[in-house]
Amino acid sequence: MPSSVTSPTRPSARPTVAVILVAAGRGSRAASAGEPPKQYRQLHGQPVIARTARAFLVHPGVDRVLTVIHPDDHDLYTAAVAGLDDPRLSPPVVGGADRQASCFAGLAALAADAPDYVLIHDAVRPFIRREAIDRVIEALGHEVAVLCGVPVIDTVKRADAAGYVGETVPREGLWRAATPQGFRYAEIAAAHRVLAARGMTGVTDDAAVAEFAGHRVLLVDGGADNIKLTTAEDFTMAEQRLTADAFLACPDVRVGTGYDVHVLEPGDGVTLSGVFIPHNQRLKGHSDADVALHALTDAILGALGDGDIGQHFPPSDERWRGAASKLFLHDAVRRIAERGGLLAHCDITIIAEAPKVGPHREAMRAAVAETCGITIDRVGVKATTNEGLGFAGRREGIAAIATATVRLPLGG
Repeated sequence: MPSSVTSPTRPSARPTVAVILVAAGRGSRAASAGEPPKQYRQLHGQPVIARTARAFLVHPGVDRVLTVIHPDDHDLYTAAVAGLDDPRLSPPVVGGADRQASCFAGLAALAADAPDYVLIHDAVRPFIRREAIDRVIEALGHEVAVLCGVPVIDTVKRADAAGYVGETVPREGLWRAATPQGFRYAEIAAAHRVLAARGMTGVTDDAAVAEFAGHRVLLVDGGADNIKLTTAEDFTMAEQRLTADAFLACPDVRVGTGYDVHVLEPGDGVTLSGVFIPHNQRLKGHSDADVALHALTDAILGALGDGDIGQHFPPSDERWRGAASKLFLHDAVRRIAERGGLLAHCDITIIAEAPKVGPHREAMRAAVAETCGITIDRVGVKATTNEGLGFAGRREGIAAIATATVRLPLGG
């Protein structure tokens, strides 16, 4: 167990609290072909399970977080939590055939240095709020078992065998069970052992385990937004919610523009917006001469009021000879993140007689989106000719104009 759990700085009067994240499931309702289990799916640029673990690791009352995983998921788990550098995050343990068995495995893993309280939480509920965790921990000061739930506000119908309404169920006193569910460790561990000894399996709710042992379970409000990500629609709504939250946190909207031009010379192809296009000419430049990404980099730097590409990556510096221009764009996006902001949208117009951009447009959008860490719907790539006029019309060079919309927090 990490040293922070028994740190002398923790007040001796405060009960120790461990959290078990249940992540051994194989739910498929939210998965598409080739996607990992939902707890490891990306949500707004971060694995779901990492978001959930962080919600508990930032809570000052939590001393240890232990995850129960499927035996095939060690690599997925390691990659998902790679950014969580916290000694309170214990190595994972392998779960069992069902949720009850997985929770029992987690409880057993805590036994050697048992906490006073244990909170058991679904790994696919990343929106748990600190206030809800507070309510559960505080209630355990006078209760053995606490269930975090949501009062039912809708009218409830019970269907008959034929699928018709059999009765209207009074909603007074009805709750939707959620997690975390909190317990005095000794009591819930004993209750699980009794069920296991009796061969009782398939209990899907730890509060029910406590009920079987004769314990009263107190209900506390966990908030209606503490949703469990189960279906594809859940993920869509969660992504929209996080995007909206991020935008609201960055009300300072700035727009920058960028322009670049490079000479064409004999060659085998050009790189535009990060995509190589075979051609009988190439763009001349110190780097790969990607005019589109150079223009976009300058647009972002302009929105930030942070110089230009030549200032940060001077052509006199041999480090950038032949460099991929996505390195410059990635650095500009990094500067946004360092100021707590985000790139909301970018748009590139390429001015060239040849090669044709249209067949490569979607690949270009995807490449820019990947480099910038945004969704492809926030990237525009267009092309136009110069109708035979000027240097572009004479096929002497290619130019690009870019616009970037950056959002920053106030004071950022």
